Amino acid sequence: MISKQIQSLPQLAKLAIEEYIKAGKIISFDSIDLEDYKNQQAGVFVSLHINHNLRGCIGTISPTQKNIIVETVINAISAATRDPRFNPVDINELNYIDYSVSLMMPPELIDSEDKLNPLEYGVIVESGYKRGLLLPNLEGIDTIEKQLFHAKVKAGIRNNDKIQLYRFKSIEFKDK
Repeated sequence: MISKQIQSLPQLAKLAIEEYIKAGKIISFDSIDLEDYKNQQAGVFVSLHINHNLRGCIGTISPTQKNIIVETVINAISAATRDPRFNPVDINELNYIDYSVSLMMPPELIDSEDKLNPLEYGVIVESGYKRGLLLPNLEGIDTIEKQLFHAKVKAGIRNNDKIQLYRFKSIEFKDK
């Protein structure tokens, strides 16, 4: 039974992606036994890596689904198939993917980049309709300047554009 196999959110993301890539189906939510997440909502980001290189990352800042389980499944499939930076994951890549799932805490508007710390906080940079987000504690992003640079690049925001900054914490789950 599927529920016995799933003991963590990264395992749920893996199963959801494998079922979708191999069979074109979304797994049955009724068979998932992660009780802690059935009655909770949160934004969820699912990140896929192969050999420590990003292979896909899609998520929601705040909840869009009825619970964290559904949010994780939907965002996992999107990370594997809809990240515009990558081709969809191929069936031959499935054995090489490392999965992480980040539960998002509500973002808070900040008035200064001095209130950022890329090891502790993720950042959202907004300018008009453009929005760039970076999760906290990303490899190679160890200064506020790097964090803001990469978030702006993701969003297509120029250096002289007027911006609003938000910071947030997240709880990351990884399976080794």
